[in-house]
This record gives sequence, C-alpha cells and structure tokens, in this order.
Amino acid sequence: MAGNSGGPWGGGGNRGGGGDDHRPNNGGGGRRPGDDGPQIPEIDELMKKGQERLRVYLGGGGGGNGPTRGSTGGGGPKFTKGTLGLGVLVAIGLWAFGSFYTVKPEEQSVELLLGKYNATGNPGLNFAPWPFVTAEVVNVTSERTENIGVARGSTDTGLMLTTDANIVDIDFQVVWNINDPAKLLFNIRDPRLTVQAVSESVMREIIAASNLAPILNRDRGLIADRVKENIQASLDDYESGINIVRVNLEKADPPAEVIDSFRAVQAAEQERDRLQRQADAYANRVLAEARGEAAQKLEEAEAYRAQVVNDALGDASRFTAVLEEYQKAPEVTRKRLYLETMEKVLGDVDKTILDQSLIGQGGSGVVPYLPLNELNRSKEGK
Repeated sequence: MAGNSGGPWGGGGNRGGGGDDHRPNNGGGGRRPGDDGPQIPEIDELMKKGQERLRVYLGGGGGGNGPTRGSTGGGGPKFTKGTLGLGVLVAIGLWAFGSFYTVKPEEQSVELLLGKYNATGNPGLNFAPWPFVTAEVVNVTSERTENIGVARGSTDTGLMLTTDANIVDIDFQVVWNINDPAKLLFNIRDPRLTVQAVSESVMREIIAASNLAPILNRDRGLIADRVKENIQASLDDYESGINIVRVNLEKADPPAEVIDSFRAVQAAEQERDRLQRQADAYANRVLAEARGEAAQKLEEAEAYRAQVVNDALGDASRFTAVLEEYQKAPEVTRKRLYLETMEKVLGDVDKTILDQSLIGQGGSGVVPYLPLNELNRSKEGK
C-alpha cells in the first residue's frame, strides 16, 4: 500500500486507478502551464503571434532594425498601456485554459489544493484555479476484470489446499470498479495488484476451511458469494475506494495430474452411496415387517389370555351355581347333569337306538324315534 508522500500514487504523478490517464480534458488536449514536456503546436503559434504583436507595439516594426515608434534618440523600447493590457489578456487566457476542465459522465475528478484533497468534481465543466488547485480525473463506472488462478509460467496460483488435505485447482474472476476516487488516489499505489492479492488471499482462506466435495459440487455459488463479501470487507479496511461488483468461480477441479484417478474415486464413492441407500431401504422394510408381526403376536397372545381367563371365570361361576343347586336337590340335579351331558355327547352324532327287549320278540330291536335334529337342520338349510 502506498503512503501519501508526494501526492497521489506516492510519486506526485497523474496516474489513476486501472491505468487510466487522469489529466483533465482541456479542449484541444494541451497541457497546463508549468507541466513538464514540449508545448503543443497550438500554444506555440499563439505565443509567436503574441511576441510579434509585442514587437509591433514596442516599435520593432515586425522584427526590423529601424527606430522604435515613439522613441527618442537612441533609447530602447518602451512599454505602453496597450502592451500591458495585451499581456494581461494573454496571461488570463492561459490561466483560464489551465483552470477549466471537463469531466465526462462516466468520470469523476479529484481536486487537489497544494497536493491535498480539496473536493470531488461532478460530470460537466469544472473549475480548478491553477496552479494552486489541480485535478485528477478518474473513470468510476467502467468495470475492470482480474483473472486469478490462471497458469503463469511454471507456477499456478490456482492450486489451493482444502481442510481435508486435498488440492483443488481454482480459476475465478473478480470484477470491480471505483466508488471513491479520492481514496483510490491517496491510499492505493496499484489498484489492480491490490485487488489480485486480496482476492487470492481471501479465496485461499475460504478454501482452506472447506472440504473438497462441497467445493466441487453444491457450494460453488456459496463460495463465490463469501469471497465477494470478504474481499469487499478487506478493501474497505484499506479505505481503497474500490467496489467489488461480482466474483465468477469459473473452475474448481482436482489438479490435472490426478483428475482421472479422482473421477474414478468419485464414481466408486457414488456406487458405494447407492448400495448403502439400497441396504438401508431393505433394512427399514424388514424391520418394519418384523415390528408389525411382533405387535400382531402380542395382540393375539393378549386376546388368548383374556379368553382363557374369562372361560375359567365362567366355568367356576357355573360350577358354583350347580353346586348350590345340588346341595338343595341332589337327585334332581344329578339326573339333570346326566341328561345335559348325554345331550352334548349325542347331540351331533348320527345314532340308531337298539332295545334288547325287542330283539327276542321277532323284531330287529331298533327303536323308532322322531329325528327332531334333522328337521331343525332342514329348516336352517332352507
């Protein structure tokens, strides 16, 4: 960074940001009085004409050797009021020519009073009384582009180390313009080198805090935004007067020497992730089915337990009731229990009743009976 000694850019020169010429546009392109270098032909002709007129007023006869008009004897030339008036007019014209300057719409001027900042000129015609006030004109709207990471000679500034110990090749562009020409002239020696150095430093810092995979895939836009913000913050700390318009992250790849191997590793990792997702889906499906079957078994077991308990309670209550009736009328209860038992045993059996007393009397011994159960079944079938 440059100091403030000797005017802007550290050397008292008239250079502006981005290599532009910051001298004011003085009509025909002439230089101010007092500037170093040869005079432009228009000013030389003007000076010659003024000298010839002075000679005429001084009695020189346009450069001849005759006696001077208005002179006495052998005396030298005398200055008259007309001669002094012309000299004053010429001086005023030259002073005005060096003091008025034009600023284009895309430019701003910085006026310096004895080398120190005085004011900022707006587009249009501006006045800076020379030689006490000078002006530096800076283009503030045009965008400059710095390409960083492109191979230069045998080195490549785009090779950067990530936090997971991988190397990535980064190429990016930084687009910038000027928002404060006064700060640019007095605080920055070389704006382009400053932007390049700050941009590379910020990018290396962000890459060093990131893993390789996000840089190559999903986080490229996010990284470009973070780089832009950090570059702008650093330049603002320097009071550089530079505005970062955008950052374009053009390339983020592994080094060319290992890119084939890297792609093979990436393909293997993707295949691994695919198989792992399939295995997780199968495990989730099997686990869900097992959990469902387990819940079903528990419900069935609970239902069976409740049924057995209820059946046992019902049998116990029925036995208690029968016991009470048996204690009251044993014979009747015993016979009723026998009949109910036989009804349960023989109720669903196809049976034929034989009577031994009928066998010896010339009969088959078959006892005829009315099949009421069959009649009931016929009715239910209809």
